Amino acid sequence: MPFTFHAHSGQFCRHASGDLEGVVLAAISKRMLVLGLSEHIPRSRPQDLYPEESDMTTRDLHQVFSDYVTEARRLRDKYSDQIEILIGAETEYITRATLEEVKQLQARYSLDYLVGSLHHINEMPLDFSQEKYDQIVDRFNGDRAAMFSRYFDQQLELMQELRPAVIGHFDLVRIFHPQAMEDPLALAEVRQRASRNIDYAISYGALFEVNSRAWKKGLRDAYPQRGLLREILDKGGKITISDDSHGAGDVCMHYDRLLAYLQELGVHDLHYLSRVDGRVQARLLERATECDFWSANGLTGK
Repeated sequence: MPFTFHAHSGQFCRHASGDLEGVVLAAISKRMLVLGLSEHIPRSRPQDLYPEESDMTTRDLHQVFSDYVTEARRLRDKYSDQIEILIGAETEYITRATLEEVKQLQARYSLDYLVGSLHHINEMPLDFSQEKYDQIVDRFNGDRAAMFSRYFDQQLELMQELRPAVIGHFDLVRIFHPQAMEDPLALAEVRQRASRNIDYAISYGALFEVNSRAWKKGLRDAYPQRGLLREILDKGGKITISDDSHGAGDVCMHYDRLLAYLQELGVHDLHYLSRVDGRVQARLLERATECDFWSANGLTGK
């Protein structure tokens, strides 16, 4: 019965694999209730292309996104009797202009929802590679607290401008931070910003995804890390789950560890997005960690 609202495919994302229909079929085979598709919003500056996009132009990226929406609509209609498909997008925030472009694209394509994700700090890519991450650290003269603080400041700006329905990998900033090093989130100036962002997202009803892809990156916890997730839960935040899949083989990736993580933190209920009376809204699935989805897929948790 569970779901994911964060999914990519190699058909429309160069660092993913396979086609979008394969992702849909994998979700159906896992007996998912809802599949949210969320290919990346296209970037509009040539300097923001990634190395794997060296043969592309920004115009190409916009065409790819248009093709994605067309294909997603076809798949939604084709498989409507087997799974509910929502058509969304994962945001970017590189400059202030990026946020305006996201708004325009959401309106132009009538997207069902946005995954509010931050992949850049001060216009520099955060999660592409260790090397790129370290360049951001260097830009902050090694002051990781200042770097993490800037991440959460930009995240707040993104949420204020776009009010995304789903908050993507809330603490992605820790992706390449050495785990043996002091956690900047333990510092008051950083944690206060993260807490402020949690409060803001809760204030307008956003869902916080617990994102299992963190384990593919070798992290101890999912996104968000357990201390932040406890705070979200204590404050009454709404929790959903996502695999952040980058191809059919990633659908439900690490959902066994995800179930154990939720159980450890006392999470029983989950929220999900669904279309009700023509409008996409959040719904509650009570005792979600006890539903038959997990056992049907051989996922035992603890």
